[in-house]
Amino acid sequence: MSETPIGEDLADLYDNAPCGYVSLSPNGRIVRINRTLARWLGGDTDSLLGEPFHSLLSFGGKIALETHLAPLLRLQGYVDEIALDLLQADGGKLPMIANAAEKRDSDGGLLSTRLTLFRAIDRRTYERGLVAARSEAEARADSEQEVSVLREQFIAVLGHDLRNPLAAVAAGIGILARNEQLSARGAAVLREMEDSAGRALALIGNVLDFARGRLGQGIPLELDAERPIKPVLEQVVREVQVIAPGRDIQAHIRIETPFLCDPLRLGQLASNLLSNAMTHGDRGKPIVLDARTEADGFVLAVSNGGRPIPEDAQRHLFQPFFRGAIRDRQNGLGLGLFIVSEIAKAHGGTIEVSSTEEETRFTFTMPLGRSATPDAA
Repeated sequence: MSETPIGEDLADLYDNAPCGYVSLSPNGRIVRINRTLARWLGGDTDSLLGEPFHSLLSFGGKIALETHLAPLLRLQGYVDEIALDLLQADGGKLPMIANAAEKRDSDGGLLSTRLTLFRAIDRRTYERGLVAARSEAEARADSEQEVSVLREQFIAVLGHDLRNPLAAVAAGIGILARNEQLSARGAAVLREMEDSAGRALALIGNVLDFARGRLGQGIPLELDAERPIKPVLEQVVREVQVIAPGRDIQAHIRIETPFLCDPLRLGQLASNLLSNAMTHGDRGKPIVLDARTEADGFVLAVSNGGRPIPEDAQRHLFQPFFRGAIRDRQNGLGLGLFIVSEIAKAHGGTIEVSSTEEETRFTFTMPLGRSATPDAA
């Protein structure tokens, strides 16, 4: 009886192993996946090749990837026993436990990321318990007022129990960076921690705004016709320039007529649009912010060069969790443009997009409010 070649045995072991295997390129796309994992997801290996791994994750899985898995991989090169929910072809969730490791070249450059995934059957029982507990809580909420109180408590707990401790961690990291003598390795670790804390704070802020919008409350505003908006926009531009010192960011701010608005929320709108332009725009072309008052309204536009946005994608840009083409270390939850649209609606305004080979432009317009003290020149 002839022996089976070792190469064929290894190939069969990879493809039909009792666990899932997947290898990712440096920009997070699937370059190899075994049949076991493809079968669990309800697809085939050929259809999944080239897909961003991020697109296979549930909402909770995306948060785990952004705030836990990716930072730990960059810091230590491996992660063990991370709970992730993958999305199957029929929309169902597949609870998994993942181990991940990076492969790097002799110069430290990232070649690939390898993940081994195991089904977490007991997680189903846990999820059923959560659903049962939620149903029991909803049954006790026998009035719309009680439901509203529970929702407010949820937002308050999320904001207090997550955002405040993270802010304290970020502040402590800043103190260490300014006042302590660190080794090169220590400084690098501290920078990664600072980036992760900032990213987590931004995610929490977006989730809070998303929750308010979905619960029917809309984006809360603190309308003020006295506070000038020009310094707020200038500060936003400076912050973005600090984050991306190599990018050409140009600002043209001409506020001739004061108006009723929430300056901080409009600053958030501008920041999200600038971040979107940095992520998807051509790095060699300038990003331009143009803010001005006109006879009957306020206009804020952010434009950038780069590949145009396909028409079918434009129809979904302002939906939550929609994400266009991504690059390595630029994964997010896809809430930025949704928050932009909610802020626009809260101000009684609109947000529109146009995209050609020459330029992609997002334009926010809103009517002017009552008169107030003009912005400083």
